This record gives sequence, structure tokens and C-alpha cells, in this order.
Amino acid sequence: MTDTVISDPDATVNGAKGAGLVRIVLGGGKGVSEISQATAGMPATPEAGDHFGAARTSYDADGDGCTDLVVGAPYEDVSVNGTQMIDAGAIFVIHGTTTGIGAGSVIEGYAQAEFDPATSTEAYDWFGYSVRAGVNASNTPFLVVGAPGEGVTVDGKTFADAGCIEYRQGATTVPVNENDPNVPGVVEAHDRFGYSLAATNRYFAVGAPGEAIGAQAFAGGVAVFSHTLSGGLPTPLVGLDQDSAGIGGVPEAGDGFGTSIAMTNYRPSNQTYNSDALLAIGVPDEDIGTTADAGTVTVVRIEPSAAFAQVTAIDATVTDVDGDPVAGDFMGQRVTLANTDTNVVTTTATIRLAVGIPGKDTSTVKDAGAVQVFRPLDTAIGANDKVLTRGSGLPGTATARDYNGMALTSGSTNLYAGVPYSKASDSPKGALYVLPWTDIDGTTSTGTTTYLPGSGGVPDAGEAFGAVG
Repeated sequence: MTDTVISDPDATVNGAKGAGLVRIVLGGGKGVSEISQATAGMPATPEAGDHFGAARTSYDADGDGCTDLVVGAPYEDVSVNGTQMIDAGAIFVIHGTTTGIGAGSVIEGYAQAEFDPATSTEAYDWFGYSVRAGVNASNTPFLVVGAPGEGVTVDGKTFADAGCIEYRQGATTVPVNENDPNVPGVVEAHDRFGYSLAATNRYFAVGAPGEAIGAQAFAGGVAVFSHTLSGGLPTPLVGLDQDSAGIGGVPEAGDGFGTSIAMTNYRPSNQTYNSDALLAIGVPDEDIGTTADAGTVTVVRIEPSAAFAQVTAIDATVTDVDGDPVAGDFMGQRVTLANTDTNVVTTTATIRLAVGIPGKDTSTVKDAGAVQVFRPLDTAIGANDKVLTRGSGLPGTATARDYNGMALTSGSTNLYAGVPYSKASDSPKGALYVLPWTDIDGTTSTGTTTYLPGSGGVPDAGEAFGAVG
């Protein structure tokens, strides 16, 4: 049975506002577990503004056959030699057991220097802002942790918020930043390399939405790596931005290319395995014509040779795509990408893309938000798109400033759409909706599963329940 992990990084814990927590709805009706920094065995205590649960991922870290949960608390203050490092950040690994994750789980906590002794724990690094994990093609576990606030020193000059990642594969743990050999990009202040992460078993990608492209600050970029280690580091493959050959758009200041990224497996017709990957890149601050911050999404195919090709570029001006570009829609603020069947050659029938548009208005409600679902391999990208709003495709009632589309993730079977900032009277503490892809396609009518505080065994407490992704 599948467990459902639901974050609430703004939750108050033991009186500490914004300390954050994670709830696990155990499969098979086995109940609901709650993990916070107040949980027994946790090597930390809840503090205001830690935002435990702001990022999370899962994998079998110790090879015992049980899934382990990794939770980021990017604003955790860490004491180093008696000095408090404000917002240094930390991650916590909550080990699964045969009865699930919760009471009795062994918990490990790491500040950056504890995770990787070759580094330092420093204020405002935001270690744990993003996390991704899994196993590589050789079935070796990997974990990637973003620290987009890391200062990087080059030739004696430190560039604030240049950002880095910590990469662990098996027994190897290494920091990676844009000053490392062949890593795409140039170290600059406020690049925020590691702000977003995505991965498959063969590749992973790192978003740097603050990357300057030419003279355009915060235009943004994405670096793609192979899990193959070379010289002790994951192998850099390619850097992508809107100045890359074949990638649509023009790099402009403040576009935020790479604010959100997602990746899934791709099997070409001439292969017997998923040799390639599809990468979705959200550009939520992209201006469409003269319409500011309407947003766009680009989908790129990555090959083992490092060759890449844009598969599609989506904005609301594309033929038959539902809606029109509106200022402040922020299309692409969140993206999630899924291959519904990795055992067959990849076609448009197997790939689904969901895009968050948190600033989208309904006909009567401002900033209600929406989720737009595409088949990104369709020749005509607008042919099968669907817009999901509360009351139309999603349960509930759309309310002003819900910002639906701010929380998305997915698997091969389901789309998970959270509305953590819900203002609706039936979900004032947030909501999570779980929709089968086949229901969205219209081939089944299984129904949407709704998780709410105070319902189905979930405690009736929360501030931003449903902050998945």
C-alpha cells in the first residue's frame, strides 16, 4: 500500500510558529503519523520559522527494503562553536520500518558540515531548500540536497547566494557548484544554484533561477548531470537557458528560468530501456509580449551523449491552449512531469505534464489559481490540455488568493495537487487532492481523494497543509 506524505511547513509546533511538520497517511488504512522536530528521537527542537517540511523526498537510504523519508528544514538555525548560524538549514532522514514511518523510526539529522565534512555550516545557506533522491541505473542510492544560499569563493572573492548542491551516491558525498570543472554557468552573486532539483535514475538537473545570462540578471539557467562519477563528481552534461541553441525565448532580466523543474524517464523507439529523459522547466516570470509575468514552460529531451532538443514550449498564446496570457499568472511556478508506463516505448500516450498557474483568475475570483495538464509530446500541444480549478476538475470552491498551483507533484499513477494557502471555508488550513491521471484523461472515473485537516484521521490543525512538491 502507498503512503501519502503531506507537508505543512508553516505549522505551529509546541508554540513555535512556522516550525513545520509532515504528516504521513499510511496506506491500507493504518492511520496517520506526524513527524516534526518535536518527535521522539529527533536531534533538533522546533523553532519559529524553521519550515521543517519545506522540501521532502524519499528513497531506501540504507538498503533495508523500507522507504526512508528525507525532510528539509532550510531555515533551521545551527549552533557552530557556540555561534548561531541563522537559516543555515538542515535535513532529516526518517527511516522507514516494516510498519511504516512514524513512532519507532530512527531519525538522523544533518547540518551541511555534518552531511559533508569537507564543507562548512554557515548562516543563510538554506541547506535543505530542495531535495531529490532515488537509485541510479546501477541501483545505488543517491541523494541531492540544494543549498541555494551558499556563498562561493573564487579567486579570493566570495559571491553571496551563488549556491551549491551536496551530492551523495553510495559512500561518496561531494559538494558541487558552478566553479567545479565543466559545470555549466558562471559563479555570480545570487545565482541560487540548487534552488530547484529534479532527477531520474540516469540524470539529475539543478535549477539556478538567479543565473545572469549576458547582462540579464535573474534570467535563469538549468544544469543537467549524469549520475556517472568522473573525478569524484557527477558528470556535467549540458547547461540550458533561453540563450541555448534550439531553446525558445530570449533571456530577460527576472525571467526566473528554472524556478521549478521536473524530470521523467524517456525510452526511444530504438532502445530497450529508458536511456533518455524529459525535463520540464518553469519560467514563471516570463513576459509574454507586453504581458508581464504571464509565464511559460519549456520541455526538453536529454540524451546520454548530452545532446538535447526542445520538445515543446507552452504559454497561453499557443494555438488551442486554454486561456490567455494575463499579467501575474506566473504559469510554470510549479511543474511536475510523469511517465505513466516506463516499460514501453515512450509516446504521447504515456507522458503527462501538470503546470501550476497560481495567479490565474477565474471568471469571478482573483488569484484563485489553476493547474493545467498537458500531453507534452502532442504535435498540437493545445489539443488535449485541461485546466483544473477548484469547482471545475478539483473539489471545493475557488476563493480569492488560494494560489492553487503552488504545490504539485506526481507519480506514474496519480497527480498530487495541494492548495496550502486555501481561503475556502471548507479548507481554511489547506487541502491536498489526489487525482488519477486516467481520470484526468477521462478514461476512468475512480474519483479524487481529498485530504483535509480534521478529516480521515488527519489532526485538525495546520497553516499550509498540502505543501507537496
